[in-house]
Amino acid sequence: LSERSDGATLAPCAPGFSLFVMFRLFAICIVAILSSLEASGSEARWLPVEKQVREAVSSKDVTVVHFWAPWCANCMNEDGKDGWPAFIEHNPDVKFVFIECWNDGKDSREYLTKRGIGSQPNLTLLVHPGPRHGEGFMRTFMDVPVTWLPTTWVYREGRLEFAFNYGEIRFPILQQLVSDTKADW
Repeated sequence: LSERSDGATLAPCAPGFSLFVMFRLFAICIVAILSSLEASGSEARWLPVEKQVREAVSSKDVTVVHFWAPWCANCMNEDGKDGWPAFIEHNPDVKFVFIECWNDGKDSREYLTKRGIGSQPNLTLLVHPGPRHGEGFMRTFMDVPVTWLPTTWVYREGRLEFAFNYGEIRFPILQQLVSDTKADW
């Protein structure tokens, strides 16, 4: 123990270890703990469908996540034979997750089947349970805002690479972004 000029006793620190360094380490630990709690708290509130998609997009594969509804005119425009069916078929090494949303939890697989979507081995069809309006309306998915349909996201290794949040996609542009996501930069 050492004594300060005012008579207070100080506990010894390890050689070369100052009070400033100890304070910085303490602050870093607090930030890490708070960040961890914030992330885990957020995911703890996720619906099962969000957790399922999080698992799918965490793989090394490129994964396209597409939000749609059968009542949405822009979504219908993408469903033609030169739209999603052809795009999915031409990209067998890409995983696709279609999430029906804003449709009161209804499952409209029959609608997609009539348009040639649903039997592809690299496609997963999911339904978000939320309503089209009111309480429980989906405003975010995996903490990312969803403000319009259709919405299309491109992921790789759990990281959102590209997002189209306003209206129907142009498939040549999506193909370029999928190719860019596959490439090692």
